[in-house]
Parts: sequence; C-alpha cells; structure tokens
Amino acid sequence: MSQFFKSISEDIRAVMERDPAANNWVEVLLCYPGIHAVISHRIAHGLYKRNFKILARIVSQISRFFTGIEIHPGAQIGSRLFIDHGMGVVIGETAEVGDDVTIYQGATLGGTGKEKGKRHPTIGNNVVISSGAKILGPFKVGDDSKIGSGSVVLREVPPNCTVVGVPGHVVIKDNVKLKSMHKDEIDLDQVRLPDPIAEELECLRKRIVELEKKMLEREKNL
Repeated sequence: MSQFFKSISEDIRAVMERDPAANNWVEVLLCYPGIHAVISHRIAHGLYKRNFKILARIVSQISRFFTGIEIHPGAQIGSRLFIDHGMGVVIGETAEVGDDVTIYQGATLGGTGKEKGKRHPTIGNNVVISSGAKILGPFKVGDDSKIGSGSVVLREVPPNCTVVGVPGHVVIKDNVKLKSMHKDEIDLDQVRLPDPIAEELECLRKRIVELEKKMLEREKNL
C-alpha cells in the first residue's frame, strides 16, 4: 500500500513539473483526468495481476467513462507518467510504458491484426508522444525519443530520435537529444519539429526553378 501511494505522489509531482498550468497538488489531484486515469489503472492493474480480470476491466471502464482515457488493466505503466488533457488516449493490453513518459490527447498505443501474445508497443523512458500520434505494433520506441503530432509509427524507433509523418520515420537522431541542459528536464516541444514532406517539396520547387531557367536560356539561344 505504501508503494501505491508513493507511485501516486510521484505521478502528481510529474504533472507539477511538466504542466505550467498546475498550481498545486490539490488542483492536480482533483482536476486532472490524466491523474485519475493513472490512479484507476494502478488499481485495475493490481486486480488484473491477481487474476480478478473482470473486476479489473470494470474499474478500467468506469475510469474510461469519467476521463475519456482508456488504459487496459493488463498494460504495464512505469513511474511518473503524465497524460496531458488525455481525451481519446488509448493504451492496449500488452503495451509497456517506461518511466517519465508524457502522452498528449488522442494518442494511441495499439496493436495490429488479431495475433495473440505481445501485440502493442513498448515505450522507453523519457519519451514524448504528441497529440494524435498512433504507435501500432509490438516494437520498441527507444529512450529519450519524441513522436510528432499526428504521426503513425509502424516500426521500431531507436533511442534519441524524433519521428514524424505518415508513416512515421526518423528525422532527428542523436544530434538533438530530448533532454535539455537541465539534467532532469524533459523536452515537451511539439511544434518545432522538422517537416520532411515540406523539405522534399522545397527541393522539388528548387529543381523546377532550375529547369525553367535552363529552358528559358535554351529558348533564347534558338
């Protein structure tokens, strides 16, 4: 029981550290659906491990009704998870979430097909999953990585990477880490991410301009 309350205390502290709108722990405990969902999940997961699976599902469904966040009681959640706003977040049965993870509204940790066994992703430590991101399949997202808003990730992500796009692909690796100069601070920026599609279009635009210039020069020489 002491471990349970310790985990909840750490979850609340994580919200205080990462959300500038959080004024005090009482506000977080009473008004943050992400905290309500995490507390409910820790209860449901405890029941699930003790083979009270129907009761665990009932607890998780009640939590889903009040918070809009669906976490299967079988999912393994690490310490200091912060679900910001959270409406529409879905975490599947065999998903594993590491420590200090931040998940924004509309994100999904889902499976593909009807296969049995491990079918949901494993999320490393210090990972940021931005709004509307979908991570689908039994692979790992490495530590200190960031998944951009609206991305659909279908394969493994190495540590220290930024992934954007549909399907998602790595656009930053190693040279920019999610941790800032402050040792324990997590980079929650969801806006200033590279846009590979825009970069590709810019390359095409420049190429078209070059070809047009060559055509004009050739016409002048005729």
